Amino acid sequence: QVQLVESGGGLVQAGASLRLSCAASGRTFRNYAMGWFRQAPGKEREFVASISRSGSSKVYTDSVKGRCTISRDNAKNTVFLQMNSLKPEDTAVYYCGASLGTSSSMAVTTPDYWGQGTQVTVSS
Repeated sequence: QVQLVESGGGLVQAGASLRLSCAASGRTFRNYAMGWFRQAPGKEREFVASISRSGSSKVYTDSVKGRCTISRDNAKNTVFLQMNSLKPEDTAVYYCGASLGTSSSMAVTTPDYWGQGTQVTVSS
């Protein structure tokens, strides 16, 4: 069992930056690929980024490439999403996910565990 708690969301203006964090419980954090997903009002939840167990492999959806960086600290059981040059279309609830699959598979499959989400609102 893995429990995930996101933080770092907020209300910012377009062009600003935010760093999201996801803290995981348990001693098996390094056994999971980790990912970030988001859900905007009236839309389905979508994949944003994922990172492999070691951190050596990362996958991004096209809309955030060059603006977002996913990273993890296995010693602190935490995964991060640094978001720069934020746009109003980035407004969504951001969810952290943990998967026993690969970082690549997280782009097309449902994670084994979800966090509760953190709201990101970008004003124009």
